[in-house]
Amino acid sequence: MKTALKPGPEGEKPRAVVIGSGFGGLAAAVRLLAKGYDVVILERRDKPGGRASVRQEKGYTFDLGPTVITAPWLLDELWQLLGEDRKDHAQIVPIDPFYAIRFDDGTVFDYNGDSDHVERQIQQHNPDDVSGYRKFLEKSRQIFETGFVKLSDVPFSSPWTMAKIAPQMLRLESHKTVYKLVSQYIRNEKIRQVLSFHCLLIGGNPFTTTSIYALISWVERQWGVLYAMGGTGSLIRGLVDLIVRHGGTLRTQAEVEEIVLEGNRAVGVRLSNGEVIAADIVVSNADPAWTYGKLVDKRARRHWTDRKLARSRYSMGLFVWYFGTKRTYPEVKHHTILLGPRYKGLLNDIFNRKVLADDFSLYLHRPTATDPSVAPEGRDTFYVLSPVPNLDADIDWQQQAEPYRKKIQQHLEKTILPGLGEALEVSFTVTPVQFRDDLLSVKGAGFAMEPVLSQSAYFRPHNRSEDVEGLYLVGAGTHPGAGVPGVLSSAKVLERLVPDARERRRISHG
Repeated sequence: MKTALKPGPEGEKPRAVVIGSGFGGLAAAVRLLAKGYDVVILERRDKPGGRASVRQEKGYTFDLGPTVITAPWLLDELWQLLGEDRKDHAQIVPIDPFYAIRFDDGTVFDYNGDSDHVERQIQQHNPDDVSGYRKFLEKSRQIFETGFVKLSDVPFSSPWTMAKIAPQMLRLESHKTVYKLVSQYIRNEKIRQVLSFHCLLIGGNPFTTTSIYALISWVERQWGVLYAMGGTGSLIRGLVDLIVRHGGTLRTQAEVEEIVLEGNRAVGVRLSNGEVIAADIVVSNADPAWTYGKLVDKRARRHWTDRKLARSRYSMGLFVWYFGTKRTYPEVKHHTILLGPRYKGLLNDIFNRKVLADDFSLYLHRPTATDPSVAPEGRDTFYVLSPVPNLDADIDWQQQAEPYRKKIQQHLEKTILPGLGEALEVSFTVTPVQFRDDLLSVKGAGFAMEPVLSQSAYFRPHNRSEDVEGLYLVGAGTHPGAGVPGVLSSAKVLERLVPDARERRRISHG
């Protein structure tokens, strides 16, 4: 085995093995190809995409993962690195409104990037909050300029990095929660919810998530909320094709069982079939808690010990119902947020009490509002997502999934999808159990570790492993965090950490 793991001959490209083919793994593969590495991507399932995989049934196309695209330049940059143009391979279009937010009393707030439009709606709820909204947007911009522009692709490998930016983050009030920051400027409870729910889209509780994530409001304003025509899966296919065209390799049904070490250095991976693949560097797009807890020998882990992993806080789980209808609902927007009768109380049930509440808030995705190609003619494709407790909760999803789905169906029928039961043609659900078993997400968490201040930046699993030399991490669980921009930025961090392949050859053979 040692012979198989030796570096290749002088002049041979150093090899990078990437574990997982989600957005983080594919973006890392592109950046490593651009740095001159021989790249091999290993995907344990039968198709690429990770959490962004796709299911097709009876002519319907269902994105099983992220559908909100922001900061599109991070995608464009991947094609540009290899001398191509993303627009030649995948189309991204703006959505307006960003979200139709429906309150429990039936009133609707159309949230978009047009300040006049948003302010007119705020005026109807509380005229005094219009000036507060402007101040909040300015605060969001300031946080964005530091938290996103300056720091999203900066590795937090040293406590000194954190110490340097701590004074600035304190000035920006990052010690406050998203909800508390919003409440500083806004008095009306409905508008507070409109401006604070965003962190739920990256696994955070607005009442505990650091206000760093208030920058999402400015990210959306800066680049809009966008959709990939054909579904998010079209971006995955485009990236896979780009990688293969430029010499990378994707292997599906290749499950990594162990990261092989010599001392404390990663020198390859062992697959579940016993095959060993040598590597100069290993990049894991898996959940960091899975990477350390299952793939790295505990004797090599001084920082991410089993005890530390067990004591970490993990994001909420997700219950997702995918369905196709034999009719269309043209009045339903592309993105609809249906807020329940409780806000703080419901989030407390999900994140802290970890009980399945009788009420819920929902995110309804209707891609056919923009892209009829993802459903047969005259039909609609949907999914509806409900935040739920992760698997720390005592919930038997085998027993609870169908009653919970029916409850959601009844609510949608009463509110914005009349006649839904009779219109159903395709229907299936995903629970936190599938996140754990199919996506190897620890505790079935939808977004890896929860983005509280004590688990952000330097305190999040580092992009360059603290424990294993030659091991790098990308994806939602590492810096800067979840969401498509965060995951793509985690791969961009590697550019500062991984040496150019020519430099790598010099080190290996010098």
